[in-house]
Formats: sequence, C-alpha cells, structure tokens
Amino acid sequence: MSYLRFDRTLMINLEESLPREVLRSNKSGAYHLTTIVDCNTRKYHGLLVVPIPELGPENHVLLSSLDETVVQHGAEFNLGLHEYHGKSFSPNGHKYIREFDCETIPSTTYRVGGVILKKEKIFVHHENRILIRYTLLQAHSKTVLKFKPFLAFRKVTTCTRENNDINKSYDVIQNGIATSLYPGYPMLSMQFSKTTDFQFTPDWYRNFEYRKERERGYDYTEDLYVPGTFEVPLKKGESIVFSAGLSEIDSDTLNKLFEDEVKNRTPRNSFKHCLINSAHQFYNKQGDRSYLLAGYPWYNIQRARDLFVSLPGLTLGIDKIDEFEAVMDTAIERVQAFMDSQTDDMQLHDMEDSDVLLWAIWAIQEYSKVVTLSVAKKKYVEFVLKIIHYIRSHKHPNLFLHANGLLYTEGKEHPVTWMNSIVDGKPVTPRTGYVVEINALWYNALRFADSFYELDNEEVPFYLSQLIDSLEHSFPATFYNEHGYLFDYVDGNHTDWSVRPNMVLAIGLEFSPLNKKQKKTILDIATRELLTPKGLRSLSPKSAGYNPLYAGSARDRFLVYHQGTAWPWFMGFYTDAYLKLHKRGGVSFIERQLIGLESEMTHNCIGSLSEMYDGNPPYKGRGAVSFAMNTAEVLRVLKILSNYYLE
Repeated sequence: MSYLRFDRTLMINLEESLPREVLRSNKSGAYHLTTIVDCNTRKYHGLLVVPIPELGPENHVLLSSLDETVVQHGAEFNLGLHEYHGKSFSPNGHKYIREFDCETIPSTTYRVGGVILKKEKIFVHHENRILIRYTLLQAHSKTVLKFKPFLAFRKVTTCTRENNDINKSYDVIQNGIATSLYPGYPMLSMQFSKTTDFQFTPDWYRNFEYRKERERGYDYTEDLYVPGTFEVPLKKGESIVFSAGLSEIDSDTLNKLFEDEVKNRTPRNSFKHCLINSAHQFYNKQGDRSYLLAGYPWYNIQRARDLFVSLPGLTLGIDKIDEFEAVMDTAIERVQAFMDSQTDDMQLHDMEDSDVLLWAIWAIQEYSKVVTLSVAKKKYVEFVLKIIHYIRSHKHPNLFLHANGLLYTEGKEHPVTWMNSIVDGKPVTPRTGYVVEINALWYNALRFADSFYELDNEEVPFYLSQLIDSLEHSFPATFYNEHGYLFDYVDGNHTDWSVRPNMVLAIGLEFSPLNKKQKKTILDIATRELLTPKGLRSLSPKSAGYNPLYAGSARDRFLVYHQGTAWPWFMGFYTDAYLKLHKRGGVSFIERQLIGLESEMTHNCIGSLSEMYDGNPPYKGRGAVSFAMNTAEVLRVLKILSNYYLE
C-alpha cells in the first residue's frame, strides 16, 4: 500500500478531501498547488503559477485549472470540480474518483461506467512547464476526452473579474494554442502529445469561490476565462500528455520528457522521503545563483534568516553538500555587499535583521560537522571572522556590543528576530535590549571562531578570549532567573518573564555559556510547558497573553502569530539539547515526539509541514502550507538520530 494513498471513501467526502492540498514546484520559483480533488480553495491555487519579474515580485496564476470530460456514446461526464456561492459544487467530478496516490507523482484514477482513466501530474525542473499524462486504462467503446482550460493571468494576491480588456486572440501551434490575455504577460502555450481539435468558444465562467480566502477575510470570488475546448480521441491503453508552459515545445517529445522527469523523483514512501521531496521544492535557482524559498504559497521572496536557518537541514540533512555550498556562496555575496554598504540586485531580503549574520555563522558551523572543521576553516574562516569583526566594530545598524560582552538591539519600532508580526505598524512582540537567542548565537559564534584557532594551535586573539570570558559570566547573570529558565529579553530594568522557545537555543547550540544544572532546568520547563506533538509552543500556557488558536481576520492572526502557536522547527534545537543531556537514552523519546509530525504527512499539504500549528489539540495546521524552516529542522533531527543508530 502506498504511503500517500487516499481511497474513494475519503476523496468523495469533501469535508475530508478539500483541506488536503498537493504541491509541486520546478526549483526556480514556479509551482502547482491545489487540493487532492483538483478543486481550488485558495486564490494562490493553480495548475501553473509562475514568477514574472517584469511585472513585480509576486507570482502569477496563468492556468487556474483544466476540466476534463469523458465522452462515450454521446454522453458527457465532466471530471472537474469547482465551488460556487452557497457551498455549491459543480460539476461534481470528484464522485468519479476511485483513488488518489501521491507516492511518486500525483496520480488520480477515475471510473466512469466502463471507463477507467488515470491522470498524473509532474513539473519540469527549472522550466515553467507542467505536464499532465492521461492514460485510458479501460474502455469498452470509443472514447473521447475534452479539455477546458480556465485562465486567470493575475497576481496570486488578487482575484480577476470579467472585463473587456482581455485579449481573446490566440496562435495555433503544434497540437495546441498559445495565448496571452493582457499586455506584459508572456504567451501561455497549451499543447498535447497528439493531434487535437480546438474549438474556439470564448466565454467567462463566473463567481468561483475560494473557501480558504473567505476564512481568512480576503477577497474570495473570481471569474475565469475559457478560450475554448480541446478534443482528443483515445484508445484503450493509450496515453497522451498535456503541456502548459511559457514556451512552445516539440509535442513529439512530451511522452519522453514526462518519463524522464518521473525517473528523477524520489518516491514519497516514508516520513523521511516525504520531507526530502519537500526539501527539494524550496530550492530556487536563478541564473548562476542559488537560493532557498521560505515557504509556499506566499513566501515568494528569499528571506535571509529563513535561508540560513533552513540551509543545513535542506542540504546537509539530505547529503547535498554541493547544494549547501552553492546557496552559501550566493548568500555570502549578499552578506558581503550588506557589510560593505553596497547596493546589489540579489534576491535575499531582511539582511539588516539583528540575528541574521549570527544565523549565517551557525549554518557554517553545521557544515563543519559534516565536512570536518579543517575543510570548513579553509572555505569560510575569513567570512566568519569578518562578521564578528563587523559586529564588534559597531558597524551593524542595530547590534551594539556592550562592555559586558552582550549584544543590545532596538526592537520597539521594528521586529528584529523571527518573532516579526506587525499590527498597526508596530511589532506585536517588541523584543528589545538583550535578546536571549541573539546573545546565545553570539556566544556560539565566538566559540566557533575560537575553534578555528585551536584547530591548528594558533594563538587566539585577545579580543576573542575576552568576549568569551565576559559572556560566560554576563549571559547567565542576565538571563537565568530563580524559576529555572531564561528571560526572553532584558532591557535595562525591564525583564520579560514570558516562557518562550527562544531560550532552547541557548542549550541546544554547540556552545553554551550555561552549566549542566541550568541547562537541565531550562529543558525541563520547555518540556512541561512548550513541547507539543507539533513542535514547541511560541509561548507557555502559563504566560500572560497565551492564545493557541491562529484564526480570524488578518489582524487577529497577526496578534496571536507568536502567542502560543506551535512551531516544528524548534524541534531541531530541542533535540540537540535533549540528547546532550540524555545521550543515547533520549533517542526513543525524540522518536516518539516525531510521531505527531509524521501524522501531518497525510494532512494539510500532504507530504510536507505547515508553517505553524495551533498550540492546543487538535493542533490544526495553519499559515503557509509548506514551510522551509520546519522541513529543514525535522530533517536535521532525523539526521541526528541516524548518527546515533550508526554508533
């Protein structure tokens, strides 16, 4: 039985099937996202969603969906499914679904009377092209397939309406047509692997509804344009391939191209393999530069913090050392430009955030554990030391080194860490002053730099030893409190007593200024108050302001974004801390904690992890349907566990 297989009983139950989504990407920014019954429930959904840099940073939905109709003896059976006003669905094609399987590629099997039709989708790597293969497995009489493309040609953040500005003209190309609805958009080429009959019957289909947008308080109704219908006869055992892309392709190559792409896919037949496939979807190649996307569907820009936090898990966690180096080389170019106050055209944002450079050093530290410290030193020592010099020389716009060795940052007006939600122009969580994870990362970075010198018995610079010594006293004196955990931030006489997962970094990082007893009490409190089956809560239920439910209007959601929601990515540092204290005896406990995350493989965006989860049962997935930091750190946990198995 397939690891990701859903039978007819679940598929025809829309309350069960509509919340389940399936994502595919091309590693260059384009993606396909919809539900497992091919009914779009978000304005971000579409068969072909692509970046168009000439039109701005947002992605664009070109081909929203493709309705298939089986024709036998003059009778038509439409396999499509759309939602309209009043939770009305038409044409109810889901009732013909026999099963959906996503082990290798998304595959849906339909049964219409004596006809059994299989539909398979695949995205071509590094090309804005989706392929759909249809195979007629069973038929007792002449069968014809009709295809009706629904076109949007809009930004993912908007909805389109019937209008007179649309360009209805099209070009006839090999086994298909090419069209562009509005100025500035590229031509969309829709082709088949065999000769088709295209009937030009232009029309608008009105009042589609996207239930996820309705829930989130956004515009949720749309009109879509259909240029006409393709008609293709099909024999029993025959397959045809449909292509939608930004360029015309030789239709005679489509069958082979489809097979070649399938061969390069890793089957999603286990928890780990699901996450490996998910990891690949965050890779983003732009020319000769390599990035990592933060998530899908709305994180279409590369965010520096997310990139550095995700980089070890998404690359080293799946034995892709070359990918780590490619992404890091791109990132270093951007960091160098930032530290040298130079402008650049690179797609890596939020570089000025206070913790970003320290996360870059942590990523290199993780690299050193895989390739040896000696190799890492040779490749990255100058970069690491430059960052430390940049910070201690007071050149960073929002990091200020104090005499006690701690870093001070101003976070009242603008968020400076991963807890970055904003309402009414102000941070919801204004973490300012001495922030716990920034200073934990700072100490770890200094000790890591120190290890470069110790490797070859070089003399350690006095400033480095002095800073390390200062922090070993000032960090616990500043953050560790009488209740046995760490303040989240300290600003003068103000101390934030909130119990948050940020303190876990101070005990999970390779180097910590805390003693064993302090680490244990912190871990115990994190386990009791923060640990859930979906990761660590962003705030303890015992702390003021706890709200575990991420729901309501955009404002309501931003207010609770970090007030109790659970985040899987903290499991990486929790695992580091737990196994340092419990050694091999803690392995079974961590394995049990992963069960709750593995169960998510068949929910929400199947085979991936959502951005966050409600902090209380049933821990519903929320936010982005697939989130890089979560996938990365859980992969890193699996890698850590595998190392214990090899001992």
